[in-house]
Amino acid sequence: MSDHADRAPRRERPTLEQVLDENQQLRRDLERAERERDRLQRENERLRNQLETARRAGYRQAAPFSKGPSGRPARRPGRRAGPAYGRQGQRSTPTVIDAVQDVAVPARCPHCGGGVEDTHVTAQYQEDLPPVRPVVRRFDVHIGRCRQCGRRVQGRHPLQTSDATGAAAVQLGPQALAIAASFNKQLGLSFSKIETVFADRFGLTVTRGALVRAVHRVAAKAQPTYTALCETVKTSAMVVADETGWRVHADLHWLWVFVTPDTTVYAIRPGRGFEEAASVLGADFAGILVRDGWAPYRQFTEALHQTCLAHLLRRSRQLQQDHPRAVIPSEVHDLLQRALAVRDRHAAGTMSEHGMAVARGHLERQLARVLDQNTVLPDVQRFVTHLDREWGALFGFLRAPGVDATNWRAEQAIRPAVITRKVNGGGNRTAHGAATQQVVASVLRTARQRDLDGIDILTTLLRAPRPIISPELFNRASPH
Repeated sequence: MSDHADRAPRRERPTLEQVLDENQQLRRDLERAERERDRLQRENERLRNQLETARRAGYRQAAPFSKGPSGRPARRPGRRAGPAYGRQGQRSTPTVIDAVQDVAVPARCPHCGGGVEDTHVTAQYQEDLPPVRPVVRRFDVHIGRCRQCGRRVQGRHPLQTSDATGAAAVQLGPQALAIAASFNKQLGLSFSKIETVFADRFGLTVTRGALVRAVHRVAAKAQPTYTALCETVKTSAMVVADETGWRVHADLHWLWVFVTPDTTVYAIRPGRGFEEAASVLGADFAGILVRDGWAPYRQFTEALHQTCLAHLLRRSRQLQQDHPRAVIPSEVHDLLQRALAVRDRHAAGTMSEHGMAVARGHLERQLARVLDQNTVLPDVQRFVTHLDREWGALFGFLRAPGVDATNWRAEQAIRPAVITRKVNGGGNRTAHGAATQQVVASVLRTARQRDLDGIDILTTLLRAPRPIISPELFNRASPH
């Protein structure tokens, strides 16, 4: 036993120099690992920023209607044959015929030269635009003097829009002014393009500066109507709100929109907080407020809130893509979809209000259990925290039937303004222009919601001797 122990190799103890060398090598390895860790962290942050930029580019494009090159191969244009053709449609037959043209068959066949027998008549319709030329009116305005007070008195015709004479005697009529306002504030045409359309198609010569001043006059006449629309929104049972960035004299402002089923109010404000929203709704608004998850909306403590489920569904889908193993986003997504299905069943008449209330209670309990789960992912934890804050606004549409589950009304109302923003360089150049924008756009959008002609409404307001509330929008008797 002792001989075997003697033959076993003995481990030599490392010298001090070897220990120091090994320690130095480990230090170098640690430094390399730390540098690699920092590099990977920077790379991870860069990729995250690129991903976020790509997502935002998909939501808000820098160029109008462009989302970059398509990844799909180009297909032949036109309808598809067979079942993929889609719904077949045609223009409806006109009810008013302005002219009838009799089209006889030719005496000889164009193919063989034989005689042609007239067998029957079929109808073809053509809807066209007539040539447009300005209607020029001359008003011979009688001027007198009061025998009692001696003041100057001037006559006024119902078709006039102004009492100005002398250097300002040649004016654009109310139809032209209303069309210019609609082109700019509703359709997003620049004043330069409106100038071109007026000159080439309507035969009216007008400068861009004159158009700008004319639209300001339209807004001044529509101001009482705008104030009445704001009061209508303030007292409405349900309001859908949203906001987007806007520029006034190159400074950042915000374009707010407040929509009901038949009214829209735009408001351009310097901020994006509770005070700006309350300037239109009122701080004590007690109706149903449908909005996204922007925190200042929660300060309307008297209102019944409904947060936009489309935003939450989109966010949960994004989290499922970023964190495929996370359970909470997919479960939240499924519960929200089930809530929408309950709403649809009630709307279709296959579920009673009591059944909807019971289903809402089950959904709330299941969602509470989902949100009580633990997660180590910061993105998912932020989502859970947001849902906790919005808890009272998640299922408002199941408490009050008829309430929108998303803020689609406000987002659709913002789209024309976004086009105008892109055309006009981000917003308005002056505060006066911003005030005109909100007034005229509100009147035109509300008229469209109520199936009324916005140009006719503005024409009536322009012909009134003084600013009035639109009789068409508010069912008042016409001043004429």
